[in-house]
Amino acid sequence: MALSPLNQRRWRNFRRNRRAFWSLIIFAVLFAVALPAEFVANDKPILVKYRGEFFTPVLNFYPETAFGGDFETQAVYRDPEVECLIVSGGLQECFDDPAGIIEDARDGTVNGEKIAKGWTLWPPIPFSFDTPVDRPGAAPLSPNGQNWLGTDDTKRDVLARVIYGFRLSVLFTLTVTFFSSIIGVFAGAIQGYFGGRLDLIFQRVIEIWQSTPQLYVIIILFAILPRGFWVLAGIMIFFGWVALVGVVRAEFLRARNLEYVRAAKALGVSNMKIMFRHMLPNAMVATLTMMPFIVTGTIGSLASLDFLGFGLPSTAPSLGELTLQAKQNLQAPWLAFTAFFTFAIMLSLLVFIFEGVRDAFDPRKTFE
Repeated sequence: MALSPLNQRRWRNFRRNRRAFWSLIIFAVLFAVALPAEFVANDKPILVKYRGEFFTPVLNFYPETAFGGDFETQAVYRDPEVECLIVSGGLQECFDDPAGIIEDARDGTVNGEKIAKGWTLWPPIPFSFDTPVDRPGAAPLSPNGQNWLGTDDTKRDVLARVIYGFRLSVLFTLTVTFFSSIIGVFAGAIQGYFGGRLDLIFQRVIEIWQSTPQLYVIIILFAILPRGFWVLAGIMIFFGWVALVGVVRAEFLRARNLEYVRAAKALGVSNMKIMFRHMLPNAMVATLTMMPFIVTGTIGSLASLDFLGFGLPSTAPSLGELTLQAKQNLQAPWLAFTAFFTFAIMLSLLVFIFEGVRDAFDPRKTFE
């Protein structure tokens, strides 16, 4: 679908803002890598060929018996016996000498007899966010060729946790920002357009709402409610929608007496159409100005709650929990450096992107 001339001009302005444009490209690449995290960092193969059939362990559950084993539990694909069963096509000799069978099966034969040779396709990082790393030494372990960013205090790969945590933080932030913005823009538009007693009542309610200590309420609620992604997102939206009300209300109060609004009312255009088709686009610059603060504030709030232990479940790959580990393990500086640079890069890119979007929507700014 072709863009309108106005949106084409906005896109040209955004592209001419080189800092915002390259930030968008870098962030898009990072998010494109993190979004299918299961295919990038996982302790299960992406694809397995066994006796001429293909299996996708990263997406489906397969018991060990599917590959000629003895147990109905999920196959441990790093187990030498399971690896031998896959490579050799299910030879029972794997239970006696898996390493020898694997070595012999590389050319497709065992003891001179041809076998249905299988193979496994692994992700680039063979660890999930909760996979314990089999390395000697006391945790946390320093970076090496196996664990590029080292391990945390329970021997989990830090790079895998950063990838999953980055995806979780971005999806959580986008969810909270999207729904908070919809509610906040709608409430601010109603207040600013109609004004009067409705505006006064809403303002008193918002003042009371903003004075509520959000952090303490979340801690109290999580003492009652089960902790989870959608529960925490709902609570954050419950408190976060007021951030945009003030700027949207001010823009609508300013614009409601302008000539084009009066003309639309005289022509019988409905209030909702005037508000969201004619007035809202003019209020977008002020709205987008607040977006970087909402986005970075949401990421910071999630990290703070996870750091304090009142955020997502302890089993979730959290960047805030990584920061807590960095504080508790000062002898492992790679944890602190990883947490710092992850937050610094992510927040900087998002701020630059939203600054570019804000300037692209501002008709007074061009980038020639």
